[in-house]
Amino acid sequence: MSDNNNKKIEDISFAQKQRLAFIDFLLMFKGSFVRSDLTSKFEMGMANATRDIALYRELAPKNCDFDNPAKMYFQMKQFKPLFKLDARKTLVKLANDITDGFDAIGDINFPVDAPSQLNVPDIFIVAKLVQAILNNKAVSIIYTSLSSGSAARELVPHSIIDNGLRWHVRAYDRKSNSFRDFVLTRISKVTIKDDTPESFEDKLEDHQWMRMMPLQLVPHPNNIEHPTAIQMDYGMDKGVLELNIRAALAGYLLRRWNVDCTEEASLRGGEYQLWLRNRQTLYGAENLTIAPGYKVD
Repeated sequence: MSDNNNKKIEDISFAQKQRLAFIDFLLMFKGSFVRSDLTSKFEMGMANATRDIALYRELAPKNCDFDNPAKMYFQMKQFKPLFKLDARKTLVKLANDITDGFDAIGDINFPVDAPSQLNVPDIFIVAKLVQAILNNKAVSIIYTSLSSGSAARELVPHSIIDNGLRWHVRAYDRKSNSFRDFVLTRISKVTIKDDTPESFEDKLEDHQWMRMMPLQLVPHPNNIEHPTAIQMDYGMDKGVLELNIRAALAGYLLRRWNVDCTEEASLRGGEYQLWLRNRQTLYGAENLTIAPGYKVD
């Protein structure tokens, strides 16, 4: 929360802070909200929702404006979130459809930790991309690639992806005229465009995204002495873990889990605890260069 508002916000109840944080979250990631968003989320009356909105606008007068014909509040260009968001926590919330926008859970430090990703994306970059996806808009970005450095690109984004190591946005790239993944930490600027995307730029036309691949993962037949342990790790049924995954994401999962994708389970080493039993299912997937041991026949 901004320092100017700390004193006033200290006098607000925890429940009302939650509602204000929800408004903040919707404006940041959706770009708009209506009163019924609050009434349905918090099971409250219209009068109470109106009071919360008025308080939010008093605390952050440059954050939203009301469109009377649409009966909707829109994010203003000067928008600055009223509440500070922890980027890691917020990304997890977005991935799990949690929209409370509230990070305060008390002073308990839970004894749970996880390995860090390479870098955490700028949450404001993520917010602009999420807004574009929810409102079916194209974006102009500045992207730094390994091959060509920094340059402007136009994308039509449709999904945010966590591949276990870093975050990507899946989008139609108007430069290459194809659907591709772009690393979020390499995006330095996002501007939402006004034009409506063409039908061929829609997610439904992203065949690698829409295609589901059945994977059959089993304990590695050569590297694992006690396969029951692996069966327990992955919750296998009758010695097999069956998954359906998008073709566009298959390579990420196989790499993250170090799944041996060779035909004869020929990769050696303790890191290869799983083998892909139905290797033929991968035919036609495009991001398999990172899948351990996979070679096109």
